[in-house]
Order: sequence, then C-alpha cells, then structure tokens
Amino acid sequence: MSDDVLLTVGTRKGLFLGRRRGGAWEFEGPHFTAQAVYAIGIDLRRSRPRLLVGGDSAHWGPSVFHSDDLGATWTEPARPAIRFPQDTGASLERVWQLHPAGPAAPGVVYAGTEPAALFRSDDEGETFTLVRPLWEHPTRSQWHPGGGGEALHTVVTDPRDPDVVTVAVSAAGVFRTVDGGASWEPSNDGVSAVFLPDRHPRFGQCVHKIAQDAGDPDRLYLQNHWGVYRSDDHGVRWTDIGSGLPSDFGFAAVAHPHHSGVAYLFPISADSDRVPAERRCRVFRTRDAGGSWEALTAGLPQGDHYGTVLRDAMCTDGADPAGIYFGNRNGEVYASADDGDTWQLLAEHLPDVLCVRAAVVG
Repeated sequence: MSDDVLLTVGTRKGLFLGRRRGGAWEFEGPHFTAQAVYAIGIDLRRSRPRLLVGGDSAHWGPSVFHSDDLGATWTEPARPAIRFPQDTGASLERVWQLHPAGPAAPGVVYAGTEPAALFRSDDEGETFTLVRPLWEHPTRSQWHPGGGGEALHTVVTDPRDPDVVTVAVSAAGVFRTVDGGASWEPSNDGVSAVFLPDRHPRFGQCVHKIAQDAGDPDRLYLQNHWGVYRSDDHGVRWTDIGSGLPSDFGFAAVAHPHHSGVAYLFPISADSDRVPAERRCRVFRTRDAGGSWEALTAGLPQGDHYGTVLRDAMCTDGADPAGIYFGNRNGEVYASADDGDTWQLLAEHLPDVLCVRAAVVG
C-alpha cells in the first residue's frame, strides 16, 4: 500500500483524478466539466508520465488533451489532434481508445475512433494520422455498428515487435497487422456471432474487449457479445473459455500486469438485460488462463446490485500485488490492492463511469 498510484476516472460529465499516497486516497475534479470522457491513456515511457484524454463536448465536439504534470494543467492542440482527411467524407464522432505503444516504439500512440478507424501518432499524442489500409479494408463496406456505435475501441501492441498490432471493432471483429499497418487481416477464427445467420463468419463479430497476458504476449483474452475466449497464437485462433462463469456476456476484460494466466472479467446478465450477472457485484478471476473461474466478492456489495461495468471501466495499476479497479454506471469506483482478493469503495455518486486507468507514478 506504499506505492504512489494515480487513478483516472472518465465519466459522462468529466474526468476525476484519484491519488493514493501511502494508504490514503484523495479525489479531485472534475476536469473537462460536462464533457464525456471515453478514453484515457497513461504513457509511462517518458521521464514524466503523460496523461492523454479523449474529451467529447456536446457543444465543441471531440478533442484530445494531454497533461505532463499528472493533471494539474492540460494542453489542447490549436488544431484538432485527430481529424479525418477530407477525401474520406467522414468526421470524428468520438475517441474510444488512446493506447501508448510499447517501449520498442517510443513516441507512438494509437487512437481508436468512431467511425471505426485507427489513427497513429509519432509525437506522443499531439498529432495523429489515419491508418489508411485499415480504413480502406475491402471488408469495410460490410461493417455494421454495434449497440454503442461503430467503434474501434481496443488496440493491443506486441511488446516484442512494434509492427504487430491487433485491434477490435464493434461490430466487425478482430483485425491484425504484422507489417506496421500496411496490411490487415480479420482474426476471428473460433469467435461466434450469435446474431448473424452464419455464426462463425470471417468477420462481423461484436468483440467487446481484448486483454494481453503478462507472461505470454501471444496469449490474448477476449470478451465477446456472448462468449469469452482465449488465443494462444496472438489471435490467429480462439478457444471458448466461458465455462464456469454465471454469464459469458460482458464488456470488460483485464489481464494481471505480472502473472501469466491471470485475468479478470465482470459478467453481465445478458444483452437484453445489461445488469451484473445474477444481480450480484462480482469480479471473476482465472489463475489458469480460463480453465476455471472464481468469484471475488470480499468488500463488494452483497445484495442486489445493478451497476454495469463498461468495456474500459476496469483496469490494473501495474503494481505487484496488483491494484485492480472498476467503475460502474451507478457512479461507484471500487479498488483492490491485493490482486482482487479484497475490495473497498473509493468513490460514489459520480456521473456514469465510462473508463478507468491507473498507474504507479511515484
């Protein structure tokens, strides 16, 4: 409990910042008042961490802000950091993901957007360029929006090779490049699409989140719109690992930052009943890469509960033991400082929590 941890909480009405120094938490905010914050990135590759935030103003539209002093001050580029080239005929609706690439790609930050597109920055998130080969993919005319829109919401980079990037699109599925974005292939073998006549198409799945294993970068965990899967070959093939869960529908998926085979989910009842499975506030953990699951409940509400956890509203802080965090649509934020064994309520009565990110910063 001695680590200095920064917890960022993006909500429907601004960004809240929490700091734990020693064992005590303090919260302040909101920043970006009345803006919805769907995307947060914490870039720890720099000598001073950089915070990246995708704000969404109903009046001014979406923008990307950054801070180099842990949120004390913020900078917005004079020109929009992310914008679609005029010839695409598209305009930015929302930034869904801000992902600093690994140490092998210093300065590179990826952004996932709606309409579904991938943008790349080579200057630490100050300006971005559209990754055209994915935007112009031959399957694109057959992509369809999911319930939350047509969003590229997940970016996974291979720490061994900066040219290998995996993305997830709702509702087009998983796409993968091994040549730095010059070409892309659907990567959905084994993932079902229960809402389509062909339940195992080459693309068209509604993937909700992907997380990368800490010990084996080729191992990925996937939470689908019905279905939980694991890949052991970086997404080439997927295997169902949902047995033992109260529901295999959900949004969030998080891998432990250090221990291989350990991952976390927050099951949701159903696509037609989007509340916690069996009306219980429970995080489920696997220690054997999805072979079995255990419910983590110590310190969480024990009665009926209706706080849905969205795809980016669960995270870890990189410590060991790991801090695990989640926020829900009730405006509650919970934290565990011991790999999920026990939990405490950090904040309540916040606006609808859309995303959380945390890091050890001291």
